[in-house]
Amino acid sequence: MRAMSESVPVRCPACRREHRYTAPSYRCVCGARVVPSLDRHGTATAVTHESWDEGWVSLRCADCGREDQWPRPEMGCPCGTLLRVPMAEGSAPAMTATRPERRRSRFRPVTIHTARDAVTAAAVYLRWLGYRDIRRADQRPPSGVGIAARGLVAQVDPTARPASLRDVECLWLTAMTESANCAYFSLAGYADEAHTRAETLGIPLFVLDLTGTPQPVNGPADDLDATGP
Repeated sequence: MRAMSESVPVRCPACRREHRYTAPSYRCVCGARVVPSLDRHGTATAVTHESWDEGWVSLRCADCGREDQWPRPEMGCPCGTLLRVPMAEGSAPAMTATRPERRRSRFRPVTIHTARDAVTAAAVYLRWLGYRDIRRADQRPPSGVGIAARGLVAQVDPTARPASLRDVECLWLTAMTESANCAYFSLAGYADEAHTRAETLGIPLFVLDLTGTPQPVNGPADDLDATGP
């Protein structure tokens, strides 16, 4: 059974447009899913200065009690403003799922300290899923680092900026030219349009937490995480 992600209205303070934001679920190392608790009555704030430290928040797994660093809930507005979604004050992420059935050996993540660690973490995860011959991709993506495996091209974005619609579409076009599948790994999550487009194109989206564990944040990523290539 899966944790239910919370959806809240978010109004941009710059252009006053209202959006719906659905909190991503993250997978604790114990196997349970952790969902941030959002404040549906709070006010979103514009991020004017991106800071690595401010882009993360400590969340505790209600199943095993482990506390980890996860990306702070943020989304991009079409007007260009990056919005920080308010979280419920003093509340722990109470929603978790039961541990999934173990189909493989336990995944051993690579702790992320640098951009290179993020690329390594994604490569280790893909190898754990069952991909082979992992290497640096032949084509360099517009942002981040491209890696490839047999039948797959992937992009790893180690910046504190959510991946954009253009980032996702460029990855898809690269995969099309190479007749391969694709996957995206981001440290800072995804703009709303990027997330929507990825669902339409069937692109798995993952968020890398600081433990180096990729967290599926859309349906195609859940499927890939569950079944592998």
